[in-house]
Amino acid sequence: MIERSAGILMPISSLPSPYGIGTFGKAAYDYADFLREAGQSYWQLLPLGPTSYGDSPYQSFSTYAGNPYFIDLDKLIADGLLQRAEVDGCDWGGSARYVDYGKIYESRFEVLAKAKARGWERDREAVAAFEQENRGWLPDYSLFMALKRHFGMKAWIEWPEEDIRLHHPEAVERWREALREDVELFIYIQYLFFKQWAELKGYINAQGIRIIGDLPIYVALDSSDVWSEPGMFLLDEKGYPSAVSGVPPDYFSPDGQLWGNPLYNYEAMKRDGYGWWIRRVGGAEKLYDVIRIDHFRGFESFWSVPYGDTTARNGQWVKGPGMDLVGVLTSWFHNIDFIAEDLGFATPGVAKLLADSGLPGMKVLEFAFVTDGSSNYLPHCHVPNCVCYTGTHDNAPLLEWRETEDQEQVAYAVKYLNLTDAEGFNYGMIRGGMCGAARLFVAQMQDYLELGVGHRINSPGVPYGNWTWRILHGEASMALAGRIREITQRYGRAPEEEKNSAEK
Repeated sequence: MIERSAGILMPISSLPSPYGIGTFGKAAYDYADFLREAGQSYWQLLPLGPTSYGDSPYQSFSTYAGNPYFIDLDKLIADGLLQRAEVDGCDWGGSARYVDYGKIYESRFEVLAKAKARGWERDREAVAAFEQENRGWLPDYSLFMALKRHFGMKAWIEWPEEDIRLHHPEAVERWREALREDVELFIYIQYLFFKQWAELKGYINAQGIRIIGDLPIYVALDSSDVWSEPGMFLLDEKGYPSAVSGVPPDYFSPDGQLWGNPLYNYEAMKRDGYGWWIRRVGGAEKLYDVIRIDHFRGFESFWSVPYGDTTARNGQWVKGPGMDLVGVLTSWFHNIDFIAEDLGFATPGVAKLLADSGLPGMKVLEFAFVTDGSSNYLPHCHVPNCVCYTGTHDNAPLLEWRETEDQEQVAYAVKYLNLTDAEGFNYGMIRGGMCGAARLFVAQMQDYLELGVGHRINSPGVPYGNWTWRILHGEASMALAGRIREITQRYGRAPEEEKNSAEK
């Protein structure tokens, strides 16, 4: 149960590090200390899976695997798996503020292969135990990635040999032996990822911080999940989707958003007791303390776009599984909390599903200030069973929103919240969310840093240049933590010991 509290949204990729992207290294431990000093109870992340084309964490090669980019190289040096010169000799990109994914891709797997060469035999017993624990997904994922490298990183539906493209069992075993070296590499990479994550998560939790992770409602077409279990998706006999996911034209895009993920075969999933979903959420449970179900409304009804269309305009709504599936998940998992991302046009059906599920929905302040005052995202409309955000990873930081949003809405926000120059626009908006009834309040790190244009995490509908923003060394300072702690305590959101201290 989420109590009255606060958290900060900051991706792992956005941490500072000398290797071009945030990792599970020292900066992550320091950020956990920062959150504790800031009186925060939650660290919200983006999905931790390996990214594919476009570098989006919402288009991953696996719903279970971890991103190799997040493995900390300094830890591997300390463990004797890498030499300092091998790491320092790589070009990780020239910007401390933005990730250069091209540079990282060129170097990361080269150094991880060296680590595997030194560690595979040394860690044989631990790796074997890791393989056994993850036998439900690791064999298919490691072979899938080895096959992708063998076939020039082409999507699996483009692989030239039909027997392995269609996951025939005899071909799977033949190729597993033929590509044994690369299969072992991807097994070892996952071993390193989960070993480092377990250590970091243990430290974060010990600071009184719980981790919120995102579970994308869909998985990528080019993933080991679809390749290895095609019967769970609406595919034809050759493995091509009949229709794909997206959302209709909306606030973000006049053409809608064409996500391109294959749609689920919910009839087959129901016959299996929704075992596929139970296994998937079980995998996420190993990573997170709270799971935010992205695009929750897709369980009520989802936008189905004909495969091959170039926009999402020609899609149609199709009824989803509703409480038939949501009830299975909420009754199965008792050690984690869920948040329902119920943003978008709130139909009666979505509202009923949210109410029936009992899950907290989301209120985004940047969507609140429509000038007719009709939005239920306004703070006085918040109910305790919700999560209030300044904005999500898909929103502009507050200062960019102030510059680029309809100025009538900005003026309404200023009037509604009595925003002043003395307090500052950002901190007045944060106050508006902090003081409300929502049990949990979350702000983007950029909003506490008072950063604007050029500091956005993602622009929906824009295929390139996203997911690159990072904080700089020193920005998450103890002085900033003190300022955040003060406002968090003021509105009764600090951990219990801090509340008691503030009352003395």
